[in-house]
Parts: sequence; C-alpha cells; structure tokens
Amino acid sequence: MLRFLPTLAVLISVATGCHQQTSPPETAGDTTPVNEPLIRANQRMAREEASSIDNYIQHHGLAMDRTGTGLRYMILQKGNGPPAQAGMKAKVNFTLSLLDGTICYSSDSTGSETFVIDQDQVESGLHEGVKLLHQGDRAKFILPSHLAHGLLGDDNKIPPRSPVIYDIQLLQLN
Repeated sequence: MLRFLPTLAVLISVATGCHQQTSPPETAGDTTPVNEPLIRANQRMAREEASSIDNYIQHHGLAMDRTGTGLRYMILQKGNGPPAQAGMKAKVNFTLSLLDGTICYSSDSTGSETFVIDQDQVESGLHEGVKLLHQGDRAKFILPSHLAHGLLGDDNKIPPRSPVIYDIQLLQLN
C-alpha cells in the first residue's frame, strides 16, 4: 500500500490541477491596450516606408504599376517568350540594391540565378514579380520590406526593414 501512495498523490494533484480556471490565451486578432501601441508603431513605419518608395519613384521619374501587395514594377524591355508561371524554373540576371543606390548583390559577380517560381527560398516579392514577366523581359521591381527580407534583413548586406530594388532580366523558363 505504501508503494502506491506517491503515485496516488501525483494523480490527485494532476486531477485537481486540471480543474483550475485559467484565462484564455490571447488571439492574433486581439487588440488589447497593450498591443495597440505596437500596432500603431507598425502602421506608422509601413506608411513611412511606402512614402520612401514613392519618393524614390518620383525622384527617378519612374512610371511604375503597383500590385495589391505593394510590389511596384515596370517592364523596361519586352521579351518574346512564354509567360512565367508557378512551378517553372526561372533563370535570371539581376542587380539587387537599396533605395539609397547601394548594390547588395548582382549576377555580374555571382552569375545568373535559377529558382523554381513559388517554390524556392527567394523573396516572396520576387516570385510575385517574375510571374508578371515573359521570357526575355527586363524589368524593375521595388519590393517593400514585407515582400523582401522583412524585419530582420538578410543578416549580411540588407538591413532590417529595407525595401529592395531588383533590376532583373528573365533569361529562361523551363
């Protein structure tokens, strides 16, 4: 009987612990007063970023279209190949820079890049933009930070919360 007392004590504490009332977990849609300052700060930063992108476009006299996600794009040269689609392998030449003109990466130094559209680990804005192109097109994309490297940057050349500019040519689709 003594062997079972520790086990019985554990069972009783577990059973009574299950009936304790706890407050419900906070949900993603909860806008409690604690979250409201964070929400307002994020909205302010998003407006400032959009304004920076608009200023860049205006300063450089660009006629860019905008998608619903905030991707800005313009076709610089039309190709005559097939349209890009999800699942296709895309081979591109590119220059990736910041709004201040700093070049971060370029296929001039790394060679052409190849990725599967909507599947490989590249920026979501790049997937979105490439699907607007035909093989042979040259284009300019401006990806807001949420479509590029987000809150953290890339831990190398792209700082946190940075919009990026792609000058890109879609060389080949398979």
